[in-house]
Amino acid sequence: MNWETVARQVSIRTYTTLKAGGNAEFFAIARTSDDLKRIAEGCQANGIQLTPIGTGSNILPSDHGVPGMVVVNLTSNLTFDTDGTITADAGVGFQELYLQAAQRGLGGLEFAVGIPGTIGGALVSNAGAYRSEISEFLTKLEITFDGKTQWVDPSWMQFSYRDSILRKPEPANAVIQRVMLHLNPREPKHIYDDGREYQRQRISKQPPSASAGSFFKNVISEELSQTIEGLTDGMRKNRVVPAGFLIEACGLKGFRIGGAMIGERHANFILNVAGATATELRSLSHHAKQEVLAKFNVEIEEEVLYLGDWSKFEPIPA
Repeated sequence: MNWETVARQVSIRTYTTLKAGGNAEFFAIARTSDDLKRIAEGCQANGIQLTPIGTGSNILPSDHGVPGMVVVNLTSNLTFDTDGTITADAGVGFQELYLQAAQRGLGGLEFAVGIPGTIGGALVSNAGAYRSEISEFLTKLEITFDGKTQWVDPSWMQFSYRDSILRKPEPANAVIQRVMLHLNPREPKHIYDDGREYQRQRISKQPPSASAGSFFKNVISEELSQTIEGLTDGMRKNRVVPAGFLIEACGLKGFRIGGAMIGERHANFILNVAGATATELRSLSHHAKQEVLAKFNVEIEEEVLYLGDWSKFEPIPA
Protein backbone atom coordinates (compact mmCIF):
# COMPACT_ATOMS: atom_id res chain seq x y z
CA MET A 1 0.00 0.00 0.00
CA ASN A 2 1.28 3.47 -0.90
CA TRP A 3 0.97 5.43 2.35
CA GLU A 4 1.61 8.67 0.47
CA THR A 5 -1.95 8.40 -0.90
CA VAL A 6 -3.43 8.01 2.60
CA ALA A 7 -4.82 11.10 4.35
CA ARG A 8 -5.16 11.51 8.09
CA GLN A 9 -7.98 12.89 10.24
CA VAL A 10 -10.42 13.43 7.38
CA SER A 11 -14.03 14.35 8.14
CA ILE A 12 -16.27 11.66 6.73
CA ARG A 13 -19.62 13.36 7.38
CA THR A 14 -19.72 14.54 3.74
CA TYR A 15 -19.28 10.91 2.66
CA THR A 16 -22.44 9.81 4.48
CA THR A 17 -26.08 10.34 3.51
CA LEU A 18 -26.90 11.36 7.11
CA LYS A 19 -24.26 14.14 6.92
CA ALA A 20 -23.00 13.51 10.45
CA GLY A 21 -20.01 12.03 12.24
CA GLY A 22 -16.38 12.75 13.02
CA ASN A 23 -13.02 12.06 11.41
CA ALA A 24 -11.43 8.95 9.99
CA GLU A 25 -8.04 8.26 11.56
CA PHE A 26 -6.78 7.26 8.10
CA PHE A 27 -8.65 7.84 4.84
CA ALA A 28 -8.24 6.66 1.26
CA ILE A 29 -10.26 6.35 -1.94
CA ALA A 30 -10.16 3.15 -4.02
CA ARG A 31 -11.00 3.78 -7.66
CA THR A 32 -9.99 0.36 -9.00
CA SER A 33 -10.09 -3.20 -7.68
CA ASP A 34 -6.28 -3.14 -7.52
CA ASP A 35 -6.46 -0.06 -5.28
CA LEU A 36 -8.91 -1.76 -2.96
CA LYS A 37 -6.86 -4.96 -2.76
CA ARG A 38 -3.66 -3.08 -1.96
CA ILE A 39 -5.36 -1.04 0.75
CA ALA A 40 -7.10 -4.07 2.28
CA GLU A 41 -4.05 -6.31 2.21
CA GLY A 42 -1.84 -3.50 3.56
CA CYS A 43 -4.18 -2.73 6.45
CA GLN A 44 -4.58 -6.38 7.39
CA ALA A 45 -0.83 -6.97 7.23
CA ASN A 46 -0.33 -4.06 9.65
CA GLY A 47 -3.23 -4.87 11.99
CA ILE A 48 -5.22 -1.78 11.00
CA GLN A 49 -9.00 -2.05 11.15
CA LEU A 50 -10.45 -1.24 7.72
CA THR A 51 -13.92 0.22 7.24
CA PRO A 52 -15.05 0.33 3.58
CA ILE A 53 -17.94 2.61 2.65
CA GLY A 54 -19.71 3.15 -0.65
CA THR A 55 -22.28 5.90 -1.01
CA GLY A 56 -22.42 6.27 2.78
CA SER A 57 -26.02 5.17 3.28
CA ASN A 58 -27.04 2.88 6.14
CA ILE A 59 -24.19 4.09 8.39
CA LEU A 60 -23.74 6.58 11.23
CA PRO A 61 -20.12 7.34 12.22
CA SER A 62 -19.46 8.53 15.76
CA ASP A 63 -18.77 12.19 16.49
CA HIS A 64 -15.57 10.91 18.12
CA GLY A 65 -14.39 9.48 14.82
CA VAL A 66 -13.58 6.11 13.26
CA PRO A 67 -10.28 4.49 14.29
CA GLY A 68 -8.24 2.78 11.59
CA MET A 69 -8.71 3.20 7.86
CA VAL A 70 -11.88 4.35 6.14
CA VAL A 71 -11.80 3.64 2.40
CA VAL A 72 -14.40 4.95 -0.05
CA ASN A 73 -15.01 2.19 -2.60
CA LEU A 74 -15.50 3.64 -6.09
CA THR A 75 -14.72 0.42 -8.00
CA SER A 76 -17.12 0.05 -10.92
CA ASN A 77 -16.39 -2.93 -13.21
CA LEU A 78 -19.51 -4.85 -14.23
CA THR A 79 -19.68 -7.74 -16.74
CA PHE A 80 -22.49 -10.01 -17.96
CA ASP A 81 -22.21 -13.54 -19.35
CA THR A 82 -24.77 -15.04 -21.72
CA ASP A 83 -25.96 -17.52 -19.07
CA GLY A 84 -27.12 -14.76 -16.70
CA THR A 85 -23.97 -14.73 -14.59
CA ILE A 86 -22.88 -11.26 -13.46
CA THR A 87 -19.48 -10.31 -12.09
CA ALA A 88 -19.40 -6.95 -10.35
CA ASP A 89 -17.02 -4.90 -8.26
CA ALA A 90 -18.35 -4.26 -4.76
CA GLY A 91 -18.43 -0.53 -5.50
CA VAL A 92 -21.04 -0.85 -8.27
CA GLY A 93 -24.29 0.91 -7.35
CA PHE A 94 -27.12 -1.45 -6.41
CA GLN A 95 -29.61 0.40 -8.59
CA GLU A 96 -27.09 0.54 -11.46
CA LEU A 97 -26.90 -3.24 -11.30
CA TYR A 98 -30.69 -3.46 -11.63
CA LEU A 99 -30.72 -1.11 -14.63
CA GLN A 100 -27.92 -2.91 -16.45
CA ALA A 101 -29.57 -6.28 -15.82
CA ALA A 102 -32.97 -5.01 -16.94
CA GLN A 103 -31.50 -3.79 -20.22
CA ARG A 104 -30.39 -7.37 -20.85
CA GLY A 105 -33.76 -8.89 -19.91
CA LEU A 106 -32.53 -10.31 -16.60
CA GLY A 107 -35.01 -10.06 -13.75
CA GLY A 108 -35.03 -10.51 -9.99
CA LEU A 109 -33.51 -7.25 -8.81
CA GLU A 110 -36.57 -5.08 -9.32
CA PHE A 111 -36.75 -4.59 -5.55
CA ALA A 112 -33.43 -2.71 -5.76
CA VAL A 113 -35.01 0.32 -7.43
CA GLY A 114 -34.61 3.25 -5.08
CA ILE A 115 -32.33 1.45 -2.62
CA PRO A 116 -29.23 3.62 -2.18
CA GLY A 117 -25.77 2.19 -1.81
CA THR A 118 -23.43 -0.26 -3.48
CA ILE A 119 -23.50 -3.99 -3.99
CA GLY A 120 -20.90 -4.42 -1.27
CA GLY A 121 -22.99 -2.49 1.22
CA ALA A 122 -26.12 -4.35 0.13
CA LEU A 123 -24.42 -7.66 0.91
CA VAL A 124 -23.16 -6.54 4.32
CA SER A 125 -26.75 -5.86 5.41
CA ASN A 126 -28.38 -8.44 3.10
CA ALA A 127 -30.47 -5.64 1.64
CA GLY A 128 -33.91 -6.40 0.36
CA ALA A 129 -37.54 -5.40 0.02
CA TYR A 130 -40.86 -6.84 -1.08
CA ARG A 131 -39.90 -10.31 0.19
CA SER A 132 -36.67 -10.49 -1.83
CA GLU A 133 -33.05 -9.98 -0.75
CA ILE A 134 -29.69 -9.75 -2.47
CA SER A 135 -28.26 -12.97 -0.98
CA GLU A 136 -30.75 -15.04 -3.01
CA PHE A 137 -28.83 -14.24 -6.19
CA LEU A 138 -25.25 -14.51 -4.92
CA THR A 139 -23.20 -17.48 -6.19
CA LYS A 140 -19.77 -16.54 -4.80
CA LEU A 141 -17.80 -13.53 -3.65
CA GLU A 142 -14.19 -12.41 -3.58
CA ILE A 143 -12.94 -11.18 -0.22
CA THR A 144 -9.70 -9.99 1.30
CA PHE A 145 -9.34 -11.65 4.70
CA ASP A 146 -6.24 -12.32 6.82
CA GLY A 147 -4.17 -10.55 4.18
CA LYS A 148 -5.27 -12.86 1.37
CA THR A 149 -7.70 -12.23 -1.49
CA GLN A 150 -9.77 -15.26 -2.50
CA TRP A 151 -13.18 -16.37 -3.75
CA VAL A 152 -15.48 -17.92 -1.16
CA ASP A 153 -18.93 -19.50 -1.04
CA PRO A 154 -21.91 -17.33 0.02
CA SER A 155 -22.16 -19.39 3.23
CA TRP A 156 -19.06 -17.52 4.45
CA MET A 157 -21.28 -14.45 4.91
CA GLN A 158 -23.67 -16.19 7.35
CA PHE A 159 -26.65 -14.34 5.91
CA SER A 160 -29.89 -13.83 7.80
CA TYR A 161 -32.60 -11.17 7.71
CA ARG A 162 -30.79 -7.82 7.13
CA ASP A 163 -27.66 -9.35 8.63
CA SER A 164 -24.33 -10.99 7.85
CA ILE A 165 -21.01 -11.85 9.47
CA LEU A 166 -19.81 -8.34 8.58
CA ARG A 167 -22.47 -6.69 10.78
CA LYS A 168 -21.53 -8.49 14.00
CA PRO A 169 -20.48 -6.44 17.07
CA GLU A 170 -16.83 -7.34 16.37
CA PRO A 171 -16.94 -8.07 12.63
CA ALA A 172 -14.22 -9.90 10.77
CA ASN A 173 -11.62 -7.52 9.33
CA ALA A 174 -12.63 -8.52 5.81
CA VAL A 175 -13.43 -6.57 2.66
CA ILE A 176 -15.72 -7.63 -0.18
CA GLN A 177 -13.89 -7.09 -3.47
CA ARG A 178 -16.11 -8.59 -6.18
CA VAL A 179 -19.26 -10.67 -6.40
CA MET A 180 -20.81 -13.14 -8.79
CA LEU A 181 -24.58 -13.31 -9.07
CA HIS A 182 -26.98 -15.24 -11.27
CA LEU A 183 -30.22 -13.82 -12.67
CA ASN A 184 -32.86 -15.46 -14.83
CA PRO A 185 -34.42 -14.07 -18.01
CA ARG A 186 -37.69 -12.19 -17.61
CA GLU A 187 -39.95 -10.25 -19.94
CA PRO A 188 -38.49 -6.70 -19.99
CA LYS A 189 -41.93 -5.10 -19.74
CA HIS A 190 -42.57 -6.90 -16.44
CA ILE A 191 -39.11 -5.94 -15.14
CA TYR A 192 -39.68 -2.24 -15.84
CA ASP A 193 -43.33 -2.25 -14.72
CA ASP A 194 -42.42 -3.75 -11.35
CA GLY A 195 -39.43 -1.43 -11.02
CA ARG A 196 -41.59 1.63 -11.66
CA GLU A 197 -44.18 0.48 -9.14
CA TYR A 198 -41.56 -0.08 -6.43
CA GLN A 199 -40.07 3.31 -7.24
CA ARG A 200 -43.49 4.95 -6.92
CA GLN A 201 -44.04 3.35 -3.53
CA ARG A 202 -40.61 4.46 -2.29
CA ILE A 203 -41.06 8.05 -3.45
CA SER A 204 -44.36 8.23 -1.58
CA LYS A 205 -42.67 7.10 1.65
CA GLN A 206 -39.12 8.40 1.61
CA PRO A 207 -38.46 11.94 2.83
CA PRO A 208 -36.26 14.40 0.95
CA SER A 209 -34.16 15.32 4.02
CA ALA A 210 -30.79 13.69 4.78
CA SER A 211 -31.28 10.14 6.06
CA ALA A 212 -29.56 6.77 6.11
CA GLY A 213 -32.53 4.99 4.56
CA SER A 214 -34.71 2.75 6.74
CA PHE A 215 -33.23 3.08 10.22
CA PHE A 216 -34.64 -0.04 11.89
CA LYS A 217 -35.21 -3.60 10.78
CA ASN A 218 -38.79 -4.78 10.62
CA VAL A 219 -39.88 -7.15 13.37
CA ILE A 220 -40.46 -10.79 12.40
CA SER A 221 -42.86 -12.17 14.99
CA GLU A 222 -45.71 -14.66 14.70
CA GLU A 223 -47.29 -13.52 17.96
CA LEU A 224 -47.05 -9.77 17.44
CA SER A 225 -48.11 -9.90 13.78
CA GLN A 226 -51.30 -11.78 14.68
CA THR A 227 -52.29 -9.68 17.68
CA ILE A 228 -51.45 -6.09 16.76
CA GLU A 229 -54.20 -4.06 15.09
CA GLY A 230 -53.85 -2.29 11.76
CA LEU A 231 -51.57 -4.67 9.83
CA THR A 232 -52.38 -5.84 6.31
CA ASP A 233 -53.22 -9.48 5.58
CA GLY A 234 -49.91 -9.78 3.73
CA MET A 235 -47.96 -8.61 6.78
CA ARG A 236 -49.79 -11.10 9.00
CA LYS A 237 -49.17 -13.92 6.53
CA ASN A 238 -45.44 -13.15 6.42
CA ARG A 239 -45.22 -12.47 10.19
CA VAL A 240 -43.84 -8.98 9.51
CA VAL A 241 -44.47 -5.95 11.70
CA PRO A 242 -42.92 -2.84 10.11
CA ALA A 243 -40.69 -0.86 12.46
CA GLY A 244 -42.20 2.37 11.12
CA PHE A 245 -45.68 1.13 12.08
CA LEU A 246 -44.56 0.59 15.69
CA ILE A 247 -42.79 3.95 15.94
CA GLU A 248 -45.76 5.78 14.46
CA ALA A 249 -48.08 4.01 16.90
CA CYS A 250 -46.01 5.54 19.70
CA GLY A 251 -46.89 9.01 18.39
CA LEU A 252 -43.32 9.80 17.39
CA LYS A 253 -43.73 11.12 13.85
CA GLY A 254 -42.04 14.52 13.76
CA PHE A 255 -40.43 14.07 17.19
CA ARG A 256 -37.07 15.86 17.50
CA ILE A 257 -33.89 15.86 19.52
CA GLY A 258 -31.76 18.79 18.43
CA GLY A 259 -31.34 18.69 14.67
CA ALA A 260 -32.53 15.08 14.41
CA MET A 261 -36.17 14.26 13.61
CA ILE A 262 -38.29 11.18 13.06
CA GLY A 263 -39.85 11.39 9.62
CA GLU A 264 -43.37 12.77 9.32
CA ARG A 265 -43.89 10.95 6.02
CA HIS A 266 -42.54 7.61 7.27
CA ALA A 267 -41.56 6.93 10.89
CA ASN A 268 -38.74 4.49 10.05
CA PHE A 269 -36.60 7.38 8.78
CA ILE A 270 -34.46 9.37 11.19
CA LEU A 271 -33.61 12.63 9.49
CA ASN A 272 -30.90 15.24 9.82
CA VAL A 273 -32.99 18.37 9.40
CA ALA A 274 -30.79 20.99 11.08
CA GLY A 275 -27.12 20.06 11.29
CA ALA A 276 -27.67 17.19 13.72
CA THR A 277 -24.70 15.57 15.39
CA ALA A 278 -24.28 11.81 15.31
CA THR A 279 -24.99 11.84 19.04
CA GLU A 280 -28.34 13.58 18.48
CA LEU A 281 -29.26 11.10 15.75
CA ARG A 282 -28.39 8.07 17.87
CA SER A 283 -30.15 9.59 20.88
CA LEU A 284 -33.33 9.87 18.84
CA SER A 285 -32.90 6.27 17.75
CA HIS A 286 -32.50 5.26 21.40
CA HIS A 287 -35.66 7.15 22.36
CA ALA A 288 -37.69 5.45 19.61
CA LYS A 289 -36.45 2.03 20.75
CA GLN A 290 -37.38 2.75 24.38
CA GLU A 291 -40.87 3.97 23.46
CA VAL A 292 -41.57 0.90 21.29
CA LEU A 293 -40.27 -1.41 24.01
CA ALA A 294 -42.50 0.23 26.62
CA LYS A 295 -45.64 0.11 24.45
CA PHE A 296 -45.25 -3.22 22.64
CA ASN A 297 -42.67 -5.14 24.72
CA VAL A 298 -40.52 -5.66 21.65
CA GLU A 299 -37.02 -4.36 20.98
CA ILE A 300 -36.49 -3.02 17.48
CA GLU A 301 -33.01 -3.42 16.06
CA GLU A 302 -31.12 -0.89 13.97
CA GLU A 303 -30.54 -1.59 10.30
CA VAL A 304 -28.12 1.36 10.29
CA LEU A 305 -24.59 0.50 11.39
CA TYR A 306 -22.90 2.62 14.05
CA LEU A 307 -19.27 3.09 12.99
CA GLY A 308 -16.30 4.10 15.08
CA ASP A 309 -15.83 5.06 18.72
CA TRP A 310 -19.15 5.13 20.58
CA SER A 311 -17.61 4.26 23.96
CA LYS A 312 -18.51 7.68 25.41
CA PHE A 313 -22.09 7.72 24.07
CA GLU A 314 -24.79 8.76 26.50
CA PRO A 315 -28.29 9.39 25.09
CA ILE A 316 -29.47 12.98 25.20
CA PRO A 317 -32.67 13.06 27.29
CA ALA A 318 -35.76 13.36 25.11
